[in-house]
Amino acid sequence: MQDQAEQATQSQDNVVMDKAPDGLEEKLAAAEAKISEMQDAFLRAKADSENIRRRAQEDIAKAHKFAIENFAEALVPVKDSLEMALKLDSPSVESLKEGVEMTLKQLSAAFERNRLQEINPVPGEKLDPMKHQAISMVPAEQDANTIVSVLQKGYMIADRLLRPALVTVAQ
Repeated sequence: MQDQAEQATQSQDNVVMDKAPDGLEEKLAAAEAKISEMQDAFLRAKADSENIRRRAQEDIAKAHKFAIENFAEALVPVKDSLEMALKLDSPSVESLKEGVEMTLKQLSAAFERNRLQEINPVPGEKLDPMKHQAISMVPAEQDANTIVSVLQKGYMIADRLLRPALVTVAQ
C-alpha cells in the first residue's frame, strides 16, 4: 500500500511539472536575467564608490603634505635677505636697519598673502578672550577688563586663532 501511495505521489508531481505553463519558465528566466543584471550593476557601483573613496583619500593626503607649500615659497625670499645681510663684512647700523626693514616688509607680505593676520589690540580696547590672553591685572585709570598694554602680538590664520595676544588688563 505504501508503495502504491508513493508511486501515486510521484506521478502527481510529474504531472504538475509537465503541466507548468510556459509563461512561468519565461518569467523565471527573465527574473534570473534581471537579477544577474542588477548584481552586475551593484558590483560596478560598489567598485566606483571604492575608487572615489580611494581618490579622495589620496587628495586629502596630498593636501596635508603640500598645505604649507605656498607659505614656504613666500618665506624663502625672507631667508635669502637675512643670509645676504649676514654676508656683509662691515655693515653700518643704517644699512642693517634698512635691510631689516626690507626683510620685515617681505615677511609681512608673505603673511598677508597666506592670510596670517596680526592681532595687535590698542590700549583701552575691551578684552576679548577669544583673541587675547590676560597675563596680569593692574590698577589703571580706565574701565575694568580693558587692555592696558600689549606684551606680545597674537596671530590668526583666516578666522582661526594661531596665538592669542598677551596683554595686561585694567582691574
